[in-house]
Amino acid sequence: MSGTLAKIAEIEAEMARTQKNKATAHHLGLLKARLAKLRRELITPKGGGGGGPGEGFDVAKTGDARIGFVGFPSVGKSTLLSNLAGVYSEVAAYEFTTLTTVPGVIRYKGAKIQLLDLPGIIEGAKDGKGRGRQVIAVARTCNLILIVLDVLKPLGHKKIIENELEGFGIRLNSKPPNIGFKKKDKGGINLTATCPQSELDTETVKSILAEYKIHNADVTLRSDATADDLIDVVEGNRVYIPCIYVLNKIDQISIEELDIIYKVPHCVPISAHHRWNFDDLLEKIWDYLKLVRIYTKPKGQLPDYTSPVVLPYCKTTVEDFCMKIHKNLIKDFKYSARCSKMDHCHPVCTSILDDFILCFDLLVLWFTQTTHPVRWSGVRLLNTTLKKLVKTILLKMRMLFRL
Repeated sequence: MSGTLAKIAEIEAEMARTQKNKATAHHLGLLKARLAKLRRELITPKGGGGGGPGEGFDVAKTGDARIGFVGFPSVGKSTLLSNLAGVYSEVAAYEFTTLTTVPGVIRYKGAKIQLLDLPGIIEGAKDGKGRGRQVIAVARTCNLILIVLDVLKPLGHKKIIENELEGFGIRLNSKPPNIGFKKKDKGGINLTATCPQSELDTETVKSILAEYKIHNADVTLRSDATADDLIDVVEGNRVYIPCIYVLNKIDQISIEELDIIYKVPHCVPISAHHRWNFDDLLEKIWDYLKLVRIYTKPKGQLPDYTSPVVLPYCKTTVEDFCMKIHKNLIKDFKYSARCSKMDHCHPVCTSILDDFILCFDLLVLWFTQTTHPVRWSGVRLLNTTLKKLVKTILLKMRMLFRL
């Protein structure tokens, strides 16, 4: 462990000394690849040591989504959990009050959301300081990360926490690089770029892949990619998680400072102690989780709006809906009829299991069972632009009716 940390420090020092320009891009790419390999050894040590997240951190995943509270000690994570979920998490005037993961559950808009109060992390957590590796390992399993910051010193803590999470393979508020990568048995490195590249060229790509002992592969760059993007694709163990920065203790700042904070992207200012602005926080959590509520309607009966079936935005096919209820439902599936909550008179019927059911947030479905075979297709959901247009029209109509 100490030898790996020394090598990491040596490479980071060399990268800091090296100027960034086209002449050094090849060398920097090689150093980044070596650094990524060493960090992977810290995450998964050779010999299988570690064996799991550790005592007090292995909390079973329940509900429709999981949210982790990450931050420095004494920034108000435990207070936030207690006031949001009504779960007791020890609060005191000294640091490292929380030593294990404390779970809680909230229900919002029909969804059951699990909250995890994680112990505070410090600088160097990704390298094993404190219990940082166990904390970040749990954060990797979350659907959303709330980075809780002290509003009086947010920037310094924000950069440190982002660096710690990034070193553990977590990418915040970003999408996977649009890079195609496929190993092959022979033929060398074949690089194809569909757009101009400002950093990567054939020699840089070959040097990075050579560090991983890859000498035959097809690489397709569909966007202006960086060496870090290519390394992330080759490593294959990165997770891309949405993140909200929760700026706590706003009762200690002025109104003018609060107005500035509101303009920062991905941020929500709150006061966990006074329970200020919890409504905005919950609404932003809902937006970032991208959950879809589906209400069932037994044939000949009224829809059940009390307990929706909640699915993630990326898994909204009829098959996903069936699996959420019970896996045996797929065997007897014939067709489903669905419509928006506002329009029960014009249902849309489908016998396609992988047909997307997402058109509006609220839907009604009912099923008829038979043993007939099921067709398969690749029908796609309505695009985001159309959905935004519909929401805008509905909002304007509401405003007109109010007038």
